[in-house]
Amino acid sequence: MSQQAPAPSTQHQGDTPELKRVMGPKLLLLFIVGDILGTGIYALTGEVAAEVGGAAWAPFLVAFAVAMVTAFSYLELVTKYPQAGGAAVYVHKAFGIHFVTFIVCFTVMCSGITSASTASRAFASNFAAGLDWDASSNAIMLIALGFMLLVMTINLRGVGESVKANVVLTMVELSGLLLVIFVGLYAMTQGRADFSQVTVFESPSDKNTFLAVTAATSLAFFAMVGFEDSVNMAEETKDPAKTFPKMMITGLGITGTIYVLVSICAVALVPLSDLEGNDTPLVSVVRAGAPGLPIEDILPWISMFAVANSALINMLMASRLLYGLAKQDVLPHPLARVGAKRRVPYVAVGFTTAISLGLITYVTSQSESNVVKNLGGTTSLLLLAVFTVVNVAVIVLRGRDDSEVPEEDRFHAPRWLPYVGVVTCFFLVLPKVSGRDNEQYVIAGWLLLLGLILWALTWFLNRAVYSKRTYMRDPDHLESDDIEGPRN
Repeated sequence: MSQQAPAPSTQHQGDTPELKRVMGPKLLLLFIVGDILGTGIYALTGEVAAEVGGAAWAPFLVAFAVAMVTAFSYLELVTKYPQAGGAAVYVHKAFGIHFVTFIVCFTVMCSGITSASTASRAFASNFAAGLDWDASSNAIMLIALGFMLLVMTINLRGVGESVKANVVLTMVELSGLLLVIFVGLYAMTQGRADFSQVTVFESPSDKNTFLAVTAATSLAFFAMVGFEDSVNMAEETKDPAKTFPKMMITGLGITGTIYVLVSICAVALVPLSDLEGNDTPLVSVVRAGAPGLPIEDILPWISMFAVANSALINMLMASRLLYGLAKQDVLPHPLARVGAKRRVPYVAVGFTTAISLGLITYVTSQSESNVVKNLGGTTSLLLLAVFTVVNVAVIVLRGRDDSEVPEEDRFHAPRWLPYVGVVTCFFLVLPKVSGRDNEQYVIAGWLLLLGLILWALTWFLNRAVYSKRTYMRDPDHLESDDIEGPRN
């Protein structure tokens, strides 16, 4: 059966209210910065340092460069196709293969939900630490589940409320990272910081130098992801063709600079042995740089709000992703239902929340060792695979002029840059050269297997609906070709 990209259904679009455009340049910038900042830098700094020693800033810098290359590809696509759906929409326009589109959609959705679920667990742990409460594993799980229900409530209130909450949480998490930097400068004046350590490369693991750097970069890349989420808000952004380029590049620049400075302060103040395996590395940095000051009691609460922001934005992204694909008839249309009053995709919000609740229950029932490292590494693994395909899609779509946006109003990346994106992203996906732990590939494999099962169920559902509509149009002339299903 030939595979062609489905045209948007005018009937569906006419019956469904459009999303409300509430995001201007400032809100979009805060959205991007808030999405990138969060769980990665607050939880993985120690793991990165464990791979490369004092040169922990280098993997963050490399990850920033790789992210910036792919961000240029996203900018070219979002200004050409300013629609919700992000990578899955771009891949579908480029290749028109239902199976590939569905897997990309599912992969991106899983990365967002996995990241949000991990953040909710971190939220619960920081909440218990802030109260100096030795909570049991079940108690932590219940707090995490309750938190995700709160996130769902905020998302159901509307994107305006979600973005406003994002503004507050972004300022909180940004203040926490700036606090770490200021503590580092203060410690330097007090003679407590040893900045000579930042040039020392020392991998405590049994990996060679090359694998240590690539493994650390793979972990650090988890801290840089988030910029791609913003393209799913294209239909809720004012004048996206002009707004996205400046705000995405500015947001990546701000977060990249902060990450490098924070990682330098971490290795200058805390011994590597104390950073490795530390779930709250920045709390250790503040305690080492400003001992006895009440600042160290504040940071756990700041960390809690930081990871809360990651969960909020990732769940917002996941629901909009499903909405965009359902609107294009790639996924079942009920996921595109928008509330008449709040004008939010309430079915998609509920569906993604249900998946996150199940994931939180599973994660907290497993061993707590390396949970953040493996989930963070799996998230970056899945996204790097998607980024590889997106960079290929840019190259393919450059030969087509099917956009409603005028050529002069679009962003154009340098012609050679997507090729660099393909090579670098695919390189960090490979198992041997990337230095990743095998557990990350196992987790990704199970997620993709689940995706295959869901794809098969969706295909059969679409086939049944198509056959029923054909029969109702002409029940006396239903031929074998009619039950083949829609040509996706």
